Amino acid sequence: MASHGEGRPDPMAIAEKVRPAITRLYVSYFRTADHSSLSGPQLSIMHRIQEHGPKRVRQLADAEGVRMPTASNTINQLEDRGLVRRVRSEEDRRGVVVELTDAGIEELERVGQERNKFVAEMLATLDDDSLRTLAGASDAINALATAYADNLNAEWADR
Repeated sequence: MASHGEGRPDPMAIAEKVRPAITRLYVSYFRTADHSSLSGPQLSIMHRIQEHGPKRVRQLADAEGVRMPTASNTINQLEDRGLVRRVRSEEDRRGVVVELTDAGIEELERVGQERNKFVAEMLATLDDDSLRTLAGASDAINALATAYADNLNAEWADR
């Protein structure tokens, strides 16, 4: 693998090597997730609320990169299922925020366990050496998620 700088592995070379596999895994994962009781956008909104607390529909739409009517429709679907509710904002009593219900918290847990099981089944197909290698890389994968994805989420959390 080509180096970048003084002994540092080249991020582009790594990307070229792993991106096709990441894409295949992503597609496979979400095909299976399509059988879930929650859609990707519904889960994403629920996770944002769980991680950052109650938010206005506008804040959720901005964070998801969708228009207000799209976010509102997704929230309406979740509200109809009793997974979220709209409540008066504590900070501005004129405003309304969306929060998870107890049923929503339970559903997030259930879906998380369901998806963990699917990923574990995928991992179980690896030979022992590959599984050990991946176990060693799990810290780096989590660091990447923290450094990249969490920073994107932090941009909207302060809004």
